[in-house]
Amino acid sequence: MTTAALVLRDRAERSSPAAYWELLMNLTRRELKSRYSQSLFGFAWAIAQPLAMMAVFTLVFSRLGNISAGGVPYPIFAYAGLVPWFFFLNSVTNGTASLITYRNIVTKTYFPREVIPVSQVFSRLVDFTSAAALFAALMVYYDVGLSRWALLAPLAFVLLFALTTGVTLITSAVNVFYRDVTPLVQIFLQLWVYLTPVAYPLSKVPSQWRPWIALNPLSGVVETFRAAIVYGVEPDWRLLAQSSVLTLLILIGAALLFKRLDRYFADVI
Repeated sequence: MTTAALVLRDRAERSSPAAYWELLMNLTRRELKSRYSQSLFGFAWAIAQPLAMMAVFTLVFSRLGNISAGGVPYPIFAYAGLVPWFFFLNSVTNGTASLITYRNIVTKTYFPREVIPVSQVFSRLVDFTSAAALFAALMVYYDVGLSRWALLAPLAFVLLFALTTGVTLITSAVNVFYRDVTPLVQIFLQLWVYLTPVAYPLSKVPSQWRPWIALNPLSGVVETFRAAIVYGVEPDWRLLAQSSVLTLLILIGAALLFKRLDRYFADVI
């Protein structure tokens, strides 16, 4: 039995919220260590991803497509949407295959298997913080100040974290039974960014398509981040409420589905 399995068995014998929290933190640290321990640039990759995409979006959508950012510099407009987007993208991408990656401990002993995909989401908090630090520097560089509406940013992040966790739970559970879920998720995520107002403001979407884009829970998250931090104005409360309800439904549905499938993981994986 591996060291990880022994640790898990010990945690299972001491089943309690504190023990599961400790397990979650251990898996999160393990993920961070494996991701960055032998990386030349380390946490800089967390900044490089949204920064590179910001440059591409600025060229394609702002310079060539003439998309207006509503009175703020387009780079900071795009980056404000890319920071939450890459948190969602990377968490779901890694989390989808996480149960397969940790199959050796999934089959050894019982513990709340949700801990594994959720640890992938937690590990991306470091990336989010690094990217957010650069965003703060861009705010200073472009002389964009904060208003009282910036206090809504934590609420938007809670929605982002909840939505990311829900989607990751769904994809990781289904991936145990159908391994082609991983490439399908990757394809879908490549399309999802264009169905989210990251490179463009929702107000620029033609009115007949706007309700469909608003059905994407990430739309409310990104638009709220921008309104609260970049524009310093009141967010679209209706859009935020709609995203909140959809996120809650996804999270509850994901938890129920994961628990329903959990009993079969050890046999199928």
